[in-house]
Formats: sequence, structure tokens, C-alpha cells
Amino acid sequence: MKSTFFYLVRPKEERYNNIKKIGDKELIVNSEISSYNHISRQAIVVGLPTEFKSPIEEGDEVIVHHNVFRRWHDARGKEKNSSSYIKKDLYKISTDQVYAYKKISKWEALPGYTFVKPIVNQKGEVLCSDVYKEGDIIGYKSIGEYEFTIDDQKLYRVKNNFITIKYEC
Repeated sequence: MKSTFFYLVRPKEERYNNIKKIGDKELIVNSEISSYNHISRQAIVVGLPTEFKSPIEEGDEVIVHHNVFRRWHDARGKEKNSSSYIKKDLYKISTDQVYAYKKISKWEALPGYTFVKPIVNQKGEVLCSDVYKEGDIIGYKSIGEYEFTIDDQKLYRVKNNFITIKYEC
């Protein structure tokens, strides 16, 4: 399956991450569709754009914008899908809605983004970046951080132009 300018993706698991396992029980942590905190941000690429080259390949796991899989209510209260929705478990997304991709077992950030493991007060350790090395310690502006859970780790996606310092030993 191909698209001219969009990646075609499906959710890695479900479109919402509303359930937490505690022992052998399941707890529903969110029952609203409007909360962006519980929308899945992990997808599997099933189709590539034909009009440009990309390091991403079919089958790669990607980290996407929180509105890709979102549902919402219109002014009349009718439930709607996001503009990315094509059909059941198939979505189209533009390049600016993809932040990182996974090759085998290693995450790679797309140009312009750095993923950091937070340490304290806008300071973090780089997990993946197109500019910094894994393990580098950086500081960043608080307006530039967005929280993601990747491989069961809390990470922040930071735009590179919001990084203010690289700490050196």
C-alpha cells in the first residue's frame, strides 16, 4: 500500500492506552476520549510516501503525534475520528507528525528532535537525537518538552531549538 505524501500507519496496539495491569487485574484509568494523555502514540508503518526518500521502512515502529488516533466530539456532540483516519486501524500521517522510528531494537530521532530521560528541572539524558549522542546530558526550555512513554520509560520529546545547553564533564 502506498501514498503520495503520507505515511500509512496503524496503532501498535490500541488507539487508546486506558488500561493498566496490576497483578492479574486490569484497571481502567481513563474513560474519556478527550484526554490526550491516554492516546496511543506508537504506530507501525504499513505504507510509505512515494514522493520522497525516508529512513523509515514498512514495518518500522514510529512515535507519532497524539492527535493521530484521537477521537473527539463535534459541536453537536457527535463522536468523530481525527483527520488522519482512513478506515478501521488505518491512518495517514504527514512527516511532521512522526518524531522517531525504531530500527531492530534502537530508536532513531528524526531531524529536529531529541528524546531525553528527565533528570531534574529541564535537565535530561539523551536517549536518541539527530544532533546529540546517547548519554549526553542537556538542558532545555520547559515549553519545548512533550511527555511520551517509550519502552516503559518516561521520556520527553524536545525540539532541538529548545535545547539550551550541553553539560560537559
